[in-house]
Amino acid sequence: MLLTKFSHSCVRLEKDGRAITIDPGTLSEAAEALTGAEAVLITHEHADHIDIDAVVAALPVDVYAPAGVAATLRAAAPEHAARIRDAVPGQTIEAAGFTAACFGGQHALIHATVPVVANVGYVIDDAVYHPGDSLVVPHGVAVSTVLVPVHAPWSKVAEVIDFLVSVRAPRAFQIHDGLLNETGLAFTEAHLARVGAMFGTEYRHLALREDVEL
Repeated sequence: MLLTKFSHSCVRLEKDGRAITIDPGTLSEAAEALTGAEAVLITHEHADHIDIDAVVAALPVDVYAPAGVAATLRAAAPEHAARIRDAVPGQTIEAAGFTAACFGGQHALIHATVPVVANVGYVIDDAVYHPGDSLVVPHGVAVSTVLVPVHAPWSKVAEVIDFLVSVRAPRAFQIHDGLLNETGLAFTEAHLARVGAMFGTEYRHLALREDVEL
């Protein structure tokens, strides 16, 4: 499997000549990441995780998203409604030759005054975990690669480190890094690399458009 890192939380996975895209948001190169993809997985409704216009322009592809996001997309493109499906925690999705197990259910709490929205994390082929905007540990599966939301308005470094070591994946890469400058990112990643190594996880930063074979 080939993973390509795009800006913020967007990644693309390819195998056997087929591709899926996860979270092509407005802070990422959404149109580029979607080109040639047969399926799109969306974790939640926030614009930094889904560029509605880019996803609609990519139709017809198979799209999986929490119910509210799926409803918005079906309303925007009713002619493709059958290709847009709800993603539900506990469900297993088969798309473009990949298997995606759905975990979580809620976005991490930002503040008591901010409504909590649905968030679905995806474990792809029992190997790669994209949690979206949550620090939910996927139960019952030992993933080999975890994508770590390194910074968000709803998180602190200690929580991110705890998430990394709780998943216990041998390998970790960053997502949700679009709101940090180089200084802040280096500070957080140094902690993740140091503590991760203590628990058997190799943390490595991926550059924009960098590919890695998994």
